[in-house]
Amino acid sequence: MSQALSTDVLIVGGGIAGLWLNARLRRQGFATLLVENATLGGGQSVRSQGIIHGGAKYALHGALSGASEAIADMPRRWREALSGSGELDLSGVRLLSDAHYLWSPGSLAGNITSFFASKAVRGRVDQVKGEQLPPALQHPKFKGKVYRLAELVLDVPSLIARLAELAGDGLLAGERIEPLLEQGELVGLRVDGRAIRAQRIVLSAGRGNAELLAALGLDQPAQQLRPLHMVLVKGPTLKPLYAHCLGGGPKPRVTVTSHPAADGQWVWYLGGDLAEADGVARDPAAQIDAAQKELGALLPWIDLSSAHWATLRVERAEPAQSGLVRPDNAFLAERDRLLVGWPTKLALAPDFADRVLAALDRDGLQPASHAPLPELPRPAIARPAWEELF
Repeated sequence: MSQALSTDVLIVGGGIAGLWLNARLRRQGFATLLVENATLGGGQSVRSQGIIHGGAKYALHGALSGASEAIADMPRRWREALSGSGELDLSGVRLLSDAHYLWSPGSLAGNITSFFASKAVRGRVDQVKGEQLPPALQHPKFKGKVYRLAELVLDVPSLIARLAELAGDGLLAGERIEPLLEQGELVGLRVDGRAIRAQRIVLSAGRGNAELLAALGLDQPAQQLRPLHMVLVKGPTLKPLYAHCLGGGPKPRVTVTSHPAADGQWVWYLGGDLAEADGVARDPAAQIDAAQKELGALLPWIDLSSAHWATLRVERAEPAQSGLVRPDNAFLAERDRLLVGWPTKLALAPDFADRVLAALDRDGLQPASHAPLPELPRPAIARPAWEELF
């Protein structure tokens, strides 16, 4: 019979949100145990482009949306953590780019003009030229305009690895997760037959939350999935590029981030409007063809003849919203000892942790005394998508 365990907070889901929360709780003296049934970061996290948004891309029509306000402080908080002086010490995490860029392939007009005048981005956008341009745009044929955002792009695999370090001995690989009930009340979870009692249980498993809620006999909070069909390009001619290419609509025409592969080559990871509605409807071959035409039109000087192409489908798990719109903030719902949430974006992981900590503080929850954890089976860290696909 497996030894019963106890902890202050039991977290289910080892993506960035769960791992960040776990580290914050431990830093404040709480005993934690995080359960992952696959690999750490293996869901949405490792498929993220790693952009720590500050809200600019949500204001392409000049409007200061709720999302812009909610996310505006995230780059500062992440930068402090990366320097080792913030709420977490992420000083070993690789910074891919100290800025993200907005790139217009032609002259600015219409809604783009109002965008640059908007309160949402005023003071956080600077035009760059010449040697200040991203390497991929430093070409005589480039005639567009480029603006530097006070955002940043992280190497997500190194972020997952660092957060796993901060988890110490508090990670558990577990496949079968069931409710642990006493007199009909949820007091913990049974993981692969091992009873784990906790003062609070947090579900932060992305799309896995729906299955976990069903196992607990609950159908609320409801979840929505918004799909993407991302494109990956790997080749010896690629140079780093971290930018939203502006189109005429409310979303970037294409969003490009660059990631180092194990063999030293760069991989471009393409999102934005390319990966959304029309892209989701395409099969992989048609999506690659669409991406090739986009890059050929926008960056014709880049030789992609020897590049390798792949696509990756991603389902963004979020709290259900009317019309499948994107939520503005991190989300948390509470039911007795159970807390269920989604960060909604990588950048909002600190906001998700804030909400959990605020709930614990409101309830007067204090760290308790627990027996030391035994040696537990530890989940592996997910491999980057580009290492799996190429």
